[in-house]
Amino acid sequence: MSIEALVFDVDGTLADTEDVHRMAFNLAFDQLGIGWHWEQAEYRSLLAVTGGKERMNAYIDSLPLSASEKNRLRDRVPEIHAAKTQHYTDIARRGGIALRPGVLRFLEEAQNAGLRLAIASTTTAVNIDALLQATLGARGLTMFDVIACGDQVRAKKPASDIYLLALDTLGVPPERAIAIEDSSNGLRSALGAGLWTLVTPTFWTEGSDFSGAGLVLPGLGDPTGPLPGEPGARLQSAAWLGIEELLRMATVAPSPNAVQALYREDC
Repeated sequence: MSIEALVFDVDGTLADTEDVHRMAFNLAFDQLGIGWHWEQAEYRSLLAVTGGKERMNAYIDSLPLSASEKNRLRDRVPEIHAAKTQHYTDIARRGGIALRPGVLRFLEEAQNAGLRLAIASTTTAVNIDALLQATLGARGLTMFDVIACGDQVRAKKPASDIYLLALDTLGVPPERAIAIEDSSNGLRSALGAGLWTLVTPTFWTEGSDFSGAGLVLPGLGDPTGPLPGEPGARLQSAAWLGIEELLRMATVAPSPNAVQALYREDC
C-alpha cells in the first residue's frame, strides 16, 4: 500500500523551538511578577508534560505550597500562558527561530513527490502560525493541507487524539501515512494512531525511549550537512534522508499494529 501523506510534529521536529519556549515562559514570569525562572535542565524535565498550560499546572503541583496558594497560581495559568504566547510569537517574528537542518529540503521533496503534508501538534494555532510565517514565509500555511492543534482535542500527546484528528481531516488511513516526531510522547501518540514513525530527537529529547519507531536519526541531514556515519549505518542511499528512501523503509517495514494496542493502553 502506497504512502499518501506525511504528518509532522512542530516543536522540536520542524524547528528546535524548546529553548525559545523556555525563554518566553521566563519573560512572562518576569512580566507578571510570578517569581519563577526555568533553567534548561529543569525545563528539559518539565517537557515530559505536553502542553504549556498543562506544564505549568504540573510545576505548580510540585511546589511546596499550601493548597490555597496552588489554587491561586492555577487561576493565573491562562494569563501567564497568554503572555508567554505573545513573547514567543514576538521572538519568532523577529527571526529568532529557524527550521532544523534538512527540513525545508525534505518538505519540498515530499511536495514534489506528490505527498500531502499535515501538522499534528500540541501547541496552539497562534504559535504554529508564527513559526511557519517566520521560517517559510507566505507559503508556510499553504504547504500543509491540514494543521491540527492541541486546543482542538480533548487529550494531548501521548494520547493519539491529535493524530487521529489529522488523519480524519486528511481522509487518509494510518497505513498510508508517516509521522515525523522528536519525542517519546509524540512517538507514543503516533504509534497509538497506527502510524509508522520517524523520530529525529533534539537536545531536549535525546536519550528517551523510542521503542517502536520505524527509524531514529539525529536529524534529516543535507548535502551541506551530512549525517555522521551515513550512508551505511541506518541509511543506504545518501548521508541525508531522502523521501524515496523513507517511503521504501516505511512500505517494507512491518505494520505497527502489533504494538498499537499497547500504546493505546498507555495513552
